[in-house]
Amino acid sequence: MRFLKYLAWSALALAAVLLVVGAFLPTSAHVERSTRTTASPDTVYGIVEGFQRFNEWSPWAGLDPQARYTFSGPATGVGARMEWSSDKPEVGSGSQEITAVEPGRSVTMRLDFDGQSAAISTMVIEPEAGGSLVRWSFDTSYEGNFAMRYFGLLFDGMIGADYEKGLSKLKSIAEGASARGG
Repeated sequence: MRFLKYLAWSALALAAVLLVVGAFLPTSAHVERSTRTTASPDTVYGIVEGFQRFNEWSPWAGLDPQARYTFSGPATGVGARMEWSSDKPEVGSGSQEITAVEPGRSVTMRLDFDGQSAAISTMVIEPEAGGSLVRWSFDTSYEGNFAMRYFGLLFDGMIGADYEKGLSKLKSIAEGASARGG
């Protein structure tokens, strides 16, 4: 009986510590990666301004070649939307929609992953001598969700490498288009 009391008090104390520590953890996560390319900002923007070419450079497209995609709204710009559905848990299902653009410079998307809170993804293209600097960021907030605050500490490690892979593919496509004059 004494052991069960000890176990109950220990569990209660651990829960209290986790809640207190969780209250001081960040309430949002930000992941950002960048790459430099010899492609012009217009060339890069032409690739990322809609979703029709997304799977050419997406680091996740190859995870499930059987995933289903639906496109709606305009082909490019605000309102362009892509939904995906996969039977593979690592791909899941969800949608992304372009919510803001600065032509030739940036594209902002709202990401909705089924069963999770929404996130914002932004591509910023800055002109540089001889090409462009492309920055891809991911931002999410989980103000009242203490469990997600712990999970948020892992976001950079979880998707940072994917963003690097995607940017590498985007760079290759953009530089190939530039070499062909397109």
